[in-house]
Parts: sequence; structure tokens; C-alpha cells
Amino acid sequence: MPTPTPPAPTTGVPTSVVHSTASGGRTVALTFDDGPGPATGQVLDLLAQYGVKATFCLIGKQAAANPATVKRILAAGHRLCDHSVDHPQPFAALPHDRAVHEIADAEQQIVQAGGPGTEVAWFRAPGGGFTPDNQRIAADHGLRPLGWSVDPRDWSRPGTPAIVSAVQTQLKPGGVVLLHDGGGDRGQTVAALRQLLPWLVAQGYRFDFPAS
Repeated sequence: MPTPTPPAPTTGVPTSVVHSTASGGRTVALTFDDGPGPATGQVLDLLAQYGVKATFCLIGKQAAANPATVKRILAAGHRLCDHSVDHPQPFAALPHDRAVHEIADAEQQIVQAGGPGTEVAWFRAPGGGFTPDNQRIAADHGLRPLGWSVDPRDWSRPGTPAIVSAVQTQLKPGGVVLLHDGGGDRGQTVAALRQLLPWLVAQGYRFDFPAS
């Protein structure tokens, strides 16, 4: 049996997964998952140094535990993405009610941590575990499902040179880069970002947000 097409969401937000920037052309969207974490401050410092705006895919429990960092992310002009309450995997195997909890409650935790006026634009399923059901749940809560086009697997700590090389090799104009500022020791990611930011500027890339 073919997978049924989910009904249209009530919010008007598309259910399809985004893999590109909002404006296209020679742009790149940097996204950071699993924070806020100990490395988030270093990431924010580097982004500020180059005037770069990025998207932070926050774990709800992490956001609730680190509201000052969430507020700092917002104050710097970055945008927020819902990355579930506590990152269960395999996310695609979750029953409907659990998926609703992970998506809706995480959004509430993030908004509460950010304070009045906080907006969350996207939902990224842990491990990229999207299904028609959880994509519809996200869209019904006003969240566009967010994927990526560049994955250096920095979460596995393959070494700074490997992270840098993977991004440089995989990136094409309009790409969405998956990186991590939480979920463990992110020293390699920070070191890679220190090399990648000037490289991206030298390559003529402009920094953008994902399509929404």
C-alpha cells in the first residue's frame, strides 16, 4: 500500500521538508542542533564576529534549563527551530500522541525560555526521522519541517579537518548545513566553524535562513 498523503495543515504551513535557503542563489543557512549546550556561547561569539545569522534547533528540555542562552540567541537576531522535548530516537517510530507531545511541548518550552514574542519557525525531527504524520503535526503547530543538504556528521567527532572538508565538499548554493552546538563535546565543531566562516565569506556566500 502506498503511504497516504497527509491532509493539508490548518495553519497554511507546508508539510514538505525544507532542504534549501529562503532566497536561493549563492546563499547558505547554518543550523545548529541539540542545544543550548556548553558550546553555544562560543558558536554565538564566532557568528557575531562575522555578522552571521543562523538557526538554532533547540531541545525543549535544554531550552527550559538555559533560558538566558535562548534569550541571547534571540537578541543576536538568530532564529529558532523546535528539535523535540528530549530527542527520542528512532523518532519516526513514535506513536502519534508521543510525537504530538515531543513537538508541541518542546515549542512551548522554547517560547517560555525565550520570553514574550518568541517565535519558532521550524521543526527538525531528531535523526531526520520525518514521517507524514509528524510533518503534519509540525505544520499544524505552525512549524515547517526542516531538513538539511550538508551533513558533516560533526556529532560523531570525526576530527576538525573532516568536518571542514565535508562541508566544503558537499555545499552547493542554497544549501542548509547541519552542525551541533549541544549533545556532547563540540570542540571540533567550534574549531571547524572558525575555519568555515572565513572560507564561506571568501567563496562569496551570503548567510540566510532556511525556507519557511
